[in-house]
Amino acid sequence: MYFQQFYLGCLSHASYVIGSGGVAAVVDPQRDAGIYIEDAAKNGLRIEHVIETHLHADFISGHRELAEITGAKIYLGAAAGAKFPHVAVRDGDEIRFGSCILRFLETPGHTLESVSILVTDTERSAEPYAVLTGDTLFIGDVGRPDLAPNHTPQELAGMLYDSLHGKLLCLPDDVQVYPAHGAGSLCGRQLSSERSSTIGLQRAANFALQAKSREEFVKLLTADLPERPGYFAQDAEINRSGPAPLADLPEVAALAAREIEARQRGGALVLDTRPAALFGGAHVPGAVHIGLSGQFASWAGRIIGLNRKIILVAEDRDTMLEARTRLARVGMEDVIGYLEEGMAAWFHDGLPVEQVPQITVQDLHREMEHVQLIDVRQPGEFEQGHIAGALLKPLPKLSAMLDGLDRARPVAVQCKSGYRSSIATSLLQREGFAQVVNVIGGFDAWKTCGLPCTHQNS
Repeated sequence: MYFQQFYLGCLSHASYVIGSGGVAAVVDPQRDAGIYIEDAAKNGLRIEHVIETHLHADFISGHRELAEITGAKIYLGAAAGAKFPHVAVRDGDEIRFGSCILRFLETPGHTLESVSILVTDTERSAEPYAVLTGDTLFIGDVGRPDLAPNHTPQELAGMLYDSLHGKLLCLPDDVQVYPAHGAGSLCGRQLSSERSSTIGLQRAANFALQAKSREEFVKLLTADLPERPGYFAQDAEINRSGPAPLADLPEVAALAAREIEARQRGGALVLDTRPAALFGGAHVPGAVHIGLSGQFASWAGRIIGLNRKIILVAEDRDTMLEARTRLARVGMEDVIGYLEEGMAAWFHDGLPVEQVPQITVQDLHREMEHVQLIDVRQPGEFEQGHIAGALLKPLPKLSAMLDGLDRARPVAVQCKSGYRSSIATSLLQREGFAQVVNVIGGFDAWKTCGLPCTHQNS
């Protein structure tokens, strides 16, 4: 039997191709679905089954496009209420091809329709050797319980406890666990960077599974839930309806620099995807900076939302196209153009620019008395150690936490490594802060240089 995991780092998303007897099933496909068609063809397989463990809220799935291209059936939990042709599966339903048996377990909690999939290779054993857990059970964590609009987090957490302890944790210790996400995903809090594990290892080490009772589990999961990104509900509805094929999106227009000025005045948002140093050196006034090198699409969805008209600034055409694809993966489709020839065209036309000075942690240490230092990490990161005097203003909430800052004084921004802080500098400039600097290397660099830290809340 053929089994292959595909891992998309920018969304911390894992999908799977399972094949036997010339037939393949794809589980939780990403939106740009061509990779599965290529992989199946390379391995002499035809895709007949496309399975979703649930309606994903953090990305747009490729299920509809993949089914249209291959003629495959789409399978979803019966509670999904999907609005496209599909097979609604319930506990115990199976798909068989070659030596492969895929058996569905209804495992609600992360969402109402969540299912897990037991994988059996009959040439290997009559018993399942693996389980695809979607967002029900992660490596090191479990799915967040706040994505069903008509159920409280406490109700969903209770369902999740029952799914875990009544079904998944009843499996033998050696059954391999393959989730839909890894570290960096917004669907959990303490996900491991490991991409697979076993039931036994998770039973022993997963923090959420150490709760001694259902009541304790519910309290653990619902205490201090991170803010749910606004685009999650929209993505889930797009996936419920069946997203348009990626190939149907229009080409991105090349725009002259002066035309971009006019589009900005009409409400379009300029999104600069270049590295922080290039953005800091010179950028289009009012641009939002989200570097393509990090969790680009997730941050774009959280900071910008799905409904803005976007103009891209990139290092070259290839990186512009990559940015466009990544945005489409989370449902940001209204990319109306890009700056033709990049910032060189902007300079050529003599248009004004803004800058964000990049300073070292040594510079920051010397200038601490003269700047307002903003730490845009999450509260848990801050509590584990921070620079004395730093003001905690987590990036997702930054724009709503500006009261009390002196706009006449310089502002220095730091995060863990410099990625999130550069995003924050662009947001502060858009809010009218004129003297903003980005701290290169962030708190990691501060610690590496042996500069003083504190664990006391400021």
